[in-house]
Amino acid sequence: MTVLVTGGAGYIGSHVVRALGAAGLDCVVVDDLSSGHRQFVPDGVTFVDATILDADVVAKAMVEHEVQAVVHLAGYKYAGVSVQRPLHTYEQNVQGTVAVLQAMQESGVDNIVFSSSAAVYGTPDVDLVTETTPTAPESPYGETKLIGEWLLRDAARASGLHHTSLRYFNVVGSAVPHLYDTSPHNLFPLVIEALLEGRTPRINGADYPTADGTCERDYIHVADLADAHVVAARRLLAGEPVEPVYNLGSGDGVSVRQIMDAVARATGIDFEPEIGERRPGDPARIVASGELASRDLGWTMRHSIDDMVRSAWEARHAHPA
Repeated sequence: MTVLVTGGAGYIGSHVVRALGAAGLDCVVVDDLSSGHRQFVPDGVTFVDATILDADVVAKAMVEHEVQAVVHLAGYKYAGVSVQRPLHTYEQNVQGTVAVLQAMQESGVDNIVFSSSAAVYGTPDVDLVTETTPTAPESPYGETKLIGEWLLRDAARASGLHHTSLRYFNVVGSAVPHLYDTSPHNLFPLVIEALLEGRTPRINGADYPTADGTCERDYIHVADLADAHVVAARRLLAGEPVEPVYNLGSGDGVSVRQIMDAVARATGIDFEPEIGERRPGDPARIVASGELASRDLGWTMRHSIDDMVRSAWEARHAHPA
């Protein structure tokens, strides 16, 4: 069986491709390399250098390689920056998803796992988010991810599309040294690069209504996340029932300051982070229950925060600038 992975040359996408391959599934990667890396795609995996906005190219790849399912990860993923770039975010995430669904319809592919986000919840007024928590996104990024879920829902009503959406927030760590997070906006690479350059890491806002004043999130290891995508894809391919939405949550939030402490432990570098202003679009706390995903997708947190930080640090050191 062959799975097409959009964004498969990116940090998360390359881990998903690796996990799919380990599970015995063939992959085709479609990525325009706007943030991904060609060297992240394993040898032997078909790579199509194209934007997902080009539905004809995506459909051609599906037909040529007899694709039976899609894992849709491609998109613009930066909540804070999306506030300054709303039109770009909507183009990549909404128009891009429409194009992928059009390509699937044209080529007869009817299974899709969608990479959504906990950003669809905005700042929830509950301590622990579940799949029934009302959605109220506070950034264009969160809005586009919710619209993506709606697109899948409506396509399913119209054509019988089989789908599920996985909502998660901060994905960190590395499963293997050659795959690592190169984002200029994500917390782990920002902190690691600062330390490598002799700068002091920065916390964006320490006046949130949380225990230590810094944002609290689910931090999940990328390998655990990739495994959940594989199980979801295999269930769809087997015709097994899935829920339309799953939270891949830890059930136990970690603050940015606690992450800084873990970085100090992993690196042996003692530092006191600088405190900066809040970033637009950042909610104070999002922590989700992963019980539903545990029931259906075997979801579990196999890595501790220290594991996550240590693997990220080691992977970055394997690639000196």
